[in-house]
Amino acid sequence: MKYRIVRNSVTVGVLLACATITATMVQAKDPPVPAILASPMPDYSFAGYGFGIAAIPTDTGTVIDAADFGVVPDDGMDDAKALLKALEAASKIQGRVTVRLPKGRIQIGEIIPLARGLLTLAGSGSEDGGTELYFPRPLSIVDDPARDMELHDYLLREDKYQVEPDQNINFLFSEYSWGRGFLAVGPKGTRPVSYDGTKDKRDPVLTRALAGKQFGQTLTVADASKLKVGQVVQLQWFSDDGPDSPILHSIYGDFASWNDVQTDESRKLNVGSHHWTFPNRPVVVQPTRIVAIKDNRITLGDQLLHDVSPSQRAVIADWEHLEEVGIQDMRLTFPENPWFGHHLEAGYNGIYMTGVFDGWINNLVISNADSGILTDNAGSLTISNIVTKGEHRAHYAVHVGSVHNVLVSDLLVENPVIHPVSINTRSTHSVFRRATVMREAAIDQHSGSNHQNLFDQLTLHIGPQDADGVYRYRLWNGGGAPYWKPGHGLYNTQWNIKLVMPETVPQDAVVTISSGLEGPGARIIGMHANRAIAIAYTPTPIEQGTNQSLTTVPSLYDYQLTRRLKAAGKR
Repeated sequence: MKYRIVRNSVTVGVLLACATITATMVQAKDPPVPAILASPMPDYSFAGYGFGIAAIPTDTGTVIDAADFGVVPDDGMDDAKALLKALEAASKIQGRVTVRLPKGRIQIGEIIPLARGLLTLAGSGSEDGGTELYFPRPLSIVDDPARDMELHDYLLREDKYQVEPDQNINFLFSEYSWGRGFLAVGPKGTRPVSYDGTKDKRDPVLTRALAGKQFGQTLTVADASKLKVGQVVQLQWFSDDGPDSPILHSIYGDFASWNDVQTDESRKLNVGSHHWTFPNRPVVVQPTRIVAIKDNRITLGDQLLHDVSPSQRAVIADWEHLEEVGIQDMRLTFPENPWFGHHLEAGYNGIYMTGVFDGWINNLVISNADSGILTDNAGSLTISNIVTKGEHRAHYAVHVGSVHNVLVSDLLVENPVIHPVSINTRSTHSVFRRATVMREAAIDQHSGSNHQNLFDQLTLHIGPQDADGVYRYRLWNGGGAPYWKPGHGLYNTQWNIKLVMPETVPQDAVVTISSGLEGPGARIIGMHANRAIAIAYTPTPIEQGTNQSLTTVPSLYDYQLTRRLKAAGKR
């Protein structure tokens, strides 16, 4: 597939000429259904547990009361060993099991692994008087350093130092900046993320994929004998042809039209070397479930991310993972602690969910964390009704990294966070829906072949800077090393995002909402604010409905889900 950037005819200059338009006037007209809905796009409603359709399980199965194993809340004593005993008992039970935590403060002084499927760790509520897990010490103290030597060596090899001369900072990144957590979900003995390509091994191939169309759900395979209905597998595309691999064109399209007019090399879009340097590491991974098989033709539970053809090859691989793991109904609390700087986190991290398919994290309040929830190497997760709070500056509120079909819904970020909504390296088809960021809002598209992701119906509080009467705010503030650039691939979409500015911004101001160098083919649809805005996104996005709230289709995820259910006769 080839893609050519379409330049928007409404330039920043024209919008700036409309400085007298007030927010009230901008919002007055009810807009039609956005025209972009008539063009091909991913169906984002497959994101979440059960491909977005199934409800999170309420069946508790066998219930294990952690209090029966010595968990005593509110006594100021560490309960980690007792909780581990309860989880060990759960590991011996067949079928679904729930480990129930009592009300009150439960002190935890070591990492708690959740390493079996069909497991729910459930508190007695996230409100005051419910269950609180309290972590008095950071991972940098309680964790075994040997567990992170691969990451540590990667940081040294890639010269990952946080350097801020004015603050006398020149330190190696922390291993806990984007990994590990006190509640550690994942199969025992697996590598959730590869940092050393020499240690990579290809997953066992079940069959070669021969033919399939992007956004379709059927796939022809060479041999279906090792496949079965209900099986969870990974569809994997590799960059076997180096920088000219067809899959890279499918991710990023044809952005020559942008590069041709750039005289500044720093503004050109270049695909970084990590996309093809490691031959045993797939550049795109799609964990999915097989829902039907007929001869050598299979039907997948969700849409194909990319074409499969003789020139754009893919394999169906076995994947070691857990299924049906949930964490719900509790508070995770860390002590008030100093912020040492970006990438210098001590490891006050709540949850690290890896190697899970059809999992969930629901109804949590997380206080004073470095990172509230981190994900890697997972698929079909629902993370919902999460509140992050406190005055400690966090790295991530919820981090979506190296995953597929993850839905983050109804997130409230009250604390200061560098990356409050973040879709990170190799993430696909993932959605932030109805998130509210109360201060210093930023959208993080973190490089590394992340593509086909959606930021949907967010409310973002921002503080534009005044430079001699010209107001600007950098909303898109992503990270990522040059070897993982561009910032994102095709179909990354921002839908009906509301920006909220303080009353100190004049009513007649037109505020420029800017980015760094992001990626090709971004879609910015219906971004609006309580002041008039002009979007300055690099490279030029597909932009529609700016300064209009999308009242006809307020949520793209909900719109697509309703359409899917109607087509299936379920609504």
